Amino acid sequence: MRAATPVIASFTLSLLAATAFGGPAAAETTTLRMTWYSDGNEGEVMADLLKRFHEQNKDIEIVLDQVPFKAINETLPVQLASGQGPDMARVVDMGGLSRFALDMRPFLKDPGYWETNFGPFLEWMRPAGDTKSIPGFMTQLTVTGPFVNKTLFEQAGVAMPGEKSTWEDWAKAAKQVADKVQAPFPLALDRSGHRFYALAVSQGTQVFGANGEPDVVDGGFKRAAQLVYDWHKSGVMSKELWGSVSGTAYRGANDEFKNAQVVMYLSGSWQISQFAKTVGDAFDWVAVPNPCGLGGCSSMPGGAGLVAFKTTQHPKEVARVMDYLASEPVLAEFYSRSLFVPGHLGLAKKGLDYPTASPEAAAALKVFTASAAQISPIAYRIQGYSNSRIVLNAVISRLGQAVSGETTLEDAYKRITADVAQQIAERNKK
Repeated sequence: MRAATPVIASFTLSLLAATAFGGPAAAETTTLRMTWYSDGNEGEVMADLLKRFHEQNKDIEIVLDQVPFKAINETLPVQLASGQGPDMARVVDMGGLSRFALDMRPFLKDPGYWETNFGPFLEWMRPAGDTKSIPGFMTQLTVTGPFVNKTLFEQAGVAMPGEKSTWEDWAKAAKQVADKVQAPFPLALDRSGHRFYALAVSQGTQVFGANGEPDVVDGGFKRAAQLVYDWHKSGVMSKELWGSVSGTAYRGANDEFKNAQVVMYLSGSWQISQFAKTVGDAFDWVAVPNPCGLGGCSSMPGGAGLVAFKTTQHPKEVARVMDYLASEPVLAEFYSRSLFVPGHLGLAKKGLDYPTASPEAAAALKVFTASAAQISPIAYRIQGYSNSRIVLNAVISRLGQAVSGETTLEDAYKRITADVAQQIAERNKK
């Protein structure tokens, strides 16, 4: 113990000297918290990038809190409403959380760079009526679309429907394959309002009435809902997925697909990295263009944005972190390593290399990138709508009840309309 005394004395003298001359003993460190969820390996990539940032900016420490997707949808909004949220978070309900978002514009090095490269997506993050704020950037642009187990089609001797085929064509083919190879899930569709709208937009739903307010249950919506209802009754879709949860709960079919139990899985581009890793060479899988209906062949756009929140005590430091992560070389590395479709206009125009992508993943990225160019304006409108989460939650909750036999489709339609009107009215009172 005695040997340590001179070191302590030396440290104390240094501290006193620094105080005497009016300088700090050491640079003060600002700690920021970032809440993050992952579909694939993007959490690992982000942790690596944040470590690199800290090495270059010793005065800022970022704690990366990795949480399940459910926590982003259910826990984070409650935290933000109580003023207890993180400094930054990766979110999907950008419109719904826009009232909590920080406008980083005054603190950014070059707001023009953000406007040029993230312009259309900034509209998804801004509160209604706001045309100027810069709350965050897209960690990825996502595009919904189907993954198909090509090996099962080959084993069954069934031809895969071609481009521009309808949803009915694919459902029929998937059921034929499943029957022949004894696969329990002919067609799986994420239990998600967003994923349902990939079907509904293709069936011609317009979502909004002439007055600009939601008019959810129109002809196109009913066509899509009837398909899902009928598919569950005929065995094209299994109640084991949608029926295993209730309310607004999300349920995917990732595990079932990777275990070769699903013939066709409607999900989206965010799954590419995961399937490249979890499926490996167990079977051949492909992404295919979105099937068509009376409303066209549109996918649903989406994605996750890394958004800053105005409850932060350190807006300047948050902006420094965001400037670094959103810079072209850093973001290009993030997209490339995560196998994401870029949500950065400059990088999308230049094109990205994906050196770590397997042949299946590279081919899937090409399909989803092509699908992104064919997205309907209605799909973009519902995604950017500030009350989209209210609509999506009401739809999946009530449609889920109909599928499970708790109510009829007609009753579900009435309840969806009532839920949306009531919840929007309640939000507007706040």
